[in-house]
Amino acid sequence: MKMRPGTQTGFLLCGKEWIDGESLEVRSPWDQGLVGRVTIATRADARQAVNHAVASLRRTRALPRWKRREILEDVAAALIEQKERFAQLIVAEAGKPIRLARAEVDRAVLTFKTAAEEAARIGGESLPLDLTEGNEGRWGLVQRFPVGPVLAITPFNFPLNLVAHKVAPALAAGCPLILKPAPQTPFTALALGEVILKAGWPGEALAVLPLSIVDTTWLAEKEDRIKLVSFTGSAKIGWELKAHSGRKRVLLELGGNAALIVHSDWHDLDEAATRTAHAAFGFAGQSCISVQRVFVERKIFQTFLWKVVETTARLATGDPSNEATEVGPLVRLSEAERIEAWVKEAVEGGAKLIAGGERVGSVVTPVILTGTKPGMKVRDEEVFGPVVAIEPYDDFEQAMADVNHSRYGLQAGLLTRDAGRILTAYRELEVGTLIVGDTPSWRLDPMPYGGVKDSGLGREGVRSAIEEMTEPRMLVLSGLS
Repeated sequence: MKMRPGTQTGFLLCGKEWIDGESLEVRSPWDQGLVGRVTIATRADARQAVNHAVASLRRTRALPRWKRREILEDVAAALIEQKERFAQLIVAEAGKPIRLARAEVDRAVLTFKTAAEEAARIGGESLPLDLTEGNEGRWGLVQRFPVGPVLAITPFNFPLNLVAHKVAPALAAGCPLILKPAPQTPFTALALGEVILKAGWPGEALAVLPLSIVDTTWLAEKEDRIKLVSFTGSAKIGWELKAHSGRKRVLLELGGNAALIVHSDWHDLDEAATRTAHAAFGFAGQSCISVQRVFVERKIFQTFLWKVVETTARLATGDPSNEATEVGPLVRLSEAERIEAWVKEAVEGGAKLIAGGERVGSVVTPVILTGTKPGMKVRDEEVFGPVVAIEPYDDFEQAMADVNHSRYGLQAGLLTRDAGRILTAYRELEVGTLIVGDTPSWRLDPMPYGGVKDSGLGREGVRSAIEEMTEPRMLVLSGLS
């Protein structure tokens, strides 16, 4: 399969590359240069993919655990071997700085290695059933079986690792998979599909289909033979999909406007400011757990604010292929223009622009605001860009209330050494995960990951996703003695 930038690439269906059909141009977020052209799958192709997925379920369900583990280990090994190839694809189509792209490949390796380990641990339990008179000789067995064909819909910002977080658990669970990558980043997903097939996964049990929005919606909502939809993307689209998906299982990993609380007892403000700047502005803030809101105890507010400003000034902005770059372009010019407008709206509403905000094409220099208020988009919505609001607080309870004053609840961070505050925050903050001693942007891929409120439904992380993609089945035995 040709995966070099600038070439025509087909979609994957039943172990083959299909090139004939209408194509989509993918252009670099950095310079709008042509990355390549990809063939768009049709609804008929999607229907055929479902046919093959349904037919292959018996085969994937019967794959022994050692074989699933072997396939996953081989995928991880191939990613290690082809690390630079995948990193360059991520840079080209997502505009992610090269060092961050290489780190994403490393994370995907861990995701597949973890899935290989978990594939060997998918178990069950035996249950005594001779608990009442007349049931002597009865016993039960509970095992987990794959739910059936899975549809995975993935975003642009982690075109390898967020795909891996859906693909690897599906393979471990024995589920046939139809993958619909983001239109901006199909090549990384197609390259991964090629690797998976070479590792020995049945060709009919994997399809990688660039689809139109209309046909993706049809597949997710109307095709009842799909048993589970795993979606990562915007809250609006995710909840609409959930509302129209009938009896399907739906997993949603949606947006966030992650908050960090910095209390005055924290021992290293220099390190805290450095981590905050990197967590807010790395990859131009295009992560659902990018730091967007920071609440700092007033007695250290000015000190912390200016430490963040100083650190931010040292961040290299621009060409993502440059080894030094940390803040690259937004994925589309329209996103850069939106962020520019949101910052302007906040300033006109009384917020103070401390640093940044200049836009050149799709690049926006890191924005630091203070004086923001609830009701401003930069405070209430998911910016998904290089913008952070830093605000003072006098009372820890109020800081927690400010964090909770959001329709999102994915992750939050807390910098304090006080055990009482930590336990209070763990109990009171309405988030899927509380990170103590670091920013909310920290994530280790094997851990359960997901949010509350508009941030999603269900949990990712390999073991959690495997549980979602399998279902317990009871076997009752009697009269065998």
